Amino acid sequence: MKLFKLIKSFRKDEDGAVTVDWVVLTAAIVGLGIATLAAVSSGVEDLSGDISDQLKTEQIKTTF
Repeated sequence: MKLFKLIKSFRKDEDGAVTVDWVVLTAAIVGLGIATLAAVSSGVEDLSGDISDQLKTEQIKTTF
């Protein structure tokens, strides 16, 4: 009879289900972050290259 009570209480326990929910939500957030990084990375690389080229060609002007 103890085994049946254990199984019944195990079915009613929802702690594991809450953990699974949090794992799924965390995985979704990480996935969205990676997708955002993939979408933005090429534009950031192009912009940083443009800024680097502009800084290399600028002349420092000093007046005395």
